[in-house]
Amino acid sequence: MISKVLIANRGEIALRVLRACKELGIATVAVHSTADADAMHVRLADESVCIGPPPSRESYLNIHQIVAACEITGADAVHPGYGFLSENAKFADILDAHGITFIGPTAEHIRIMGDKITAKQTAMELGIPVVPGSDGEVKPETALDTAREIGFPVLIKATAGGGGRGMKVAQTEDDLEEAFNTARSEAAAAFGNDAVYMEKYLGKPRHIEIQVFGDGMGNAIHLGERDCSLQRRHQKVWEEANSPALTVEQRMEIGKVCAEAMKKLKYRGAGTIEFLYENGEFYFIEMNTRLQVEHPVTEAITGIDLVHEQIRVASGNGLSVTQDEVVFQGHAIECRINAEDPRTFVPSPGTITHFHAPGGLGVRVDSGAYAGYRIPPYYDSLIGKLIVHGRTRSECMMRLRRVLDEFVIDGIKTTLPLFQDLINNDDIAKGDYDIHWLEHYLAQPAAE
Repeated sequence: MISKVLIANRGEIALRVLRACKELGIATVAVHSTADADAMHVRLADESVCIGPPPSRESYLNIHQIVAACEITGADAVHPGYGFLSENAKFADILDAHGITFIGPTAEHIRIMGDKITAKQTAMELGIPVVPGSDGEVKPETALDTAREIGFPVLIKATAGGGGRGMKVAQTEDDLEEAFNTARSEAAAAFGNDAVYMEKYLGKPRHIEIQVFGDGMGNAIHLGERDCSLQRRHQKVWEEANSPALTVEQRMEIGKVCAEAMKKLKYRGAGTIEFLYENGEFYFIEMNTRLQVEHPVTEAITGIDLVHEQIRVASGNGLSVTQDEVVFQGHAIECRINAEDPRTFVPSPGTITHFHAPGGLGVRVDSGAYAGYRIPPYYDSLIGKLIVHGRTRSECMMRLRRVLDEFVIDGIKTTLPLFQDLINNDDIAKGDYDIHWLEHYLAQPAAE
């Protein structure tokens, strides 16, 4: 078993990983920028190392500083959390060269799934259903012919993209040139790579993702799906497990397809295969080769600690459960709580004056925030996640309504009021929404 884990991240995910390590009796090392010296995971870790100033490129993205911190502290493994270096194949290679275990997939699998075109081609080879689209990168001179072949509307996407950047829709031929050029410009600015590809644009799909786990030796399982359709600017806001849109048969069928694909790939560790779902059909969009922000809802309905499982697999001990032993119980919902204005989503860094987390049966709060903590302006605005679990979706919604009224975060603006609105919306109550629903809802004038 791994003896000491360096947590190469910050915020709630760093604290989440730290807690799992402590439960397993594994020593922890927190790395932090100067802006995060008073973060909760830094306070609770066995050791901490400052790795640089606030800009991420000088601290959390500084591979040399992180490797040096491993050598100084004797950490024999690194957990990257999500974001930052979690899907950086070069980082995984460098750790391997230094004899440090990367708690994640192989560098090869990160590379395969990190490029959208290669990922789609691999998915097709593995028997995963994909969205109709181009075979690879689309050049300006072939864009119109490719779009006509696919059929309008089309979606133009950066090959190295993520977070909705470098992504544009062309509804008609007249829209194509501007959308294509804008997508390429955004891709170049965001990723240093202007390559784009093209897919059929689906009108009202849901965003369904399948949690998979492999041991790297040809064994793999799925842990059901999460519905992440409530999004703003391609950023997830609310996630559910199970999806209100799927039947048990659909869930098990697509789960089996994904698990079988991971067996063929000999995938190692946690992964999430993301789909657009419309009219009973699944269409692969990407695979994330890391732990997801929304992993707690899967933990709630399966009772399986995904970080424990990551560490177990990285230690070479294989999976702790077989597919037959995975049991889905009840329903879970996660609300991402950001330090943002709930209507404009303008970031709201500052000092939290009061912080009171709700409690009770089936309630979990993942957050490193506390009264007196100052939220720095340099990073993602996620400050916590509220997860509730119930025997049914109805019970889960009732519980969520109650705990949203209990949650207190003063001194800054947060997205808590948004969730208080959503929990009382008829469409949300019925589970009747798609990936465009929240954008349309937010575009409506605020109630007087």
